[in-house]
Amino acid sequence: MQHKGKRYRYSRMTRKRRRAQVRRRILAAVAVVGVCALGLGFGVQQLTGIGQSGPVDIQADTTSVQWEGAPPINVELLTPNEWSRPQIALQQIDGIVVHYTANPGSTAQQNHDYFEGLKDSQSTKASSHFIIGLDGEVIQCIPSSEWAYASNNRNSDTLSIECCHPDESGQFTNATYQSLVQLTGWLCHRFGLSSEDVIRHYDVTGKDCPKYFVEHEDAWVQFRQDVQDYADSL
Repeated sequence: MQHKGKRYRYSRMTRKRRRAQVRRRILAAVAVVGVCALGLGFGVQQLTGIGQSGPVDIQADTTSVQWEGAPPINVELLTPNEWSRPQIALQQIDGIVVHYTANPGSTAQQNHDYFEGLKDSQSTKASSHFIIGLDGEVIQCIPSSEWAYASNNRNSDTLSIECCHPDESGQFTNATYQSLVQLTGWLCHRFGLSSEDVIRHYDVTGKDCPKYFVEHEDAWVQFRQDVQDYADSL
């Protein structure tokens, strides 16, 4: 009887140990799944900028991303350097500044590569968050959580969009214009801005930039209305 009692106690203790082991394994599995989910969510947030607040901060070096309401964006971030990507954090986003390249016929990729080359030439400090090409293609050069060297004393609180143009008039192609409306409207929607917060480089410094919108005020007024209409549709 004493032997059977020991065996019974041993069997009962063994079952308790097994149950404890199962519980520990379940808890460990839940913890692993939670960590993986958190890591996946963080990775998606870093790549796509998904979140309820704060600037879009794309970390990928070269990829193509698509947000609902935004035009397709090729992410080709500049190499961090003093001359075109200083990695100074934007503390807030109060506006969007529209520019033109002042280099007729040049492509978005060529302008991106010019900004990238400044780390070597060190000839000037210049860059832009986004560049829109002649066919409406969009390249992102700077994460929208960082400064771009584009808008003088408004670098610290604005995003910049540089636009290519086919000739000296500075007028954008229809494809460039449509992408500019879409990108600007989406950024307004994303960061809680209105078309009143969309300005020209001219409005910061008096520079003739973007040339067509400076020389044709009616076109600028229409552009801002188109931006507001698009933002309201999102």
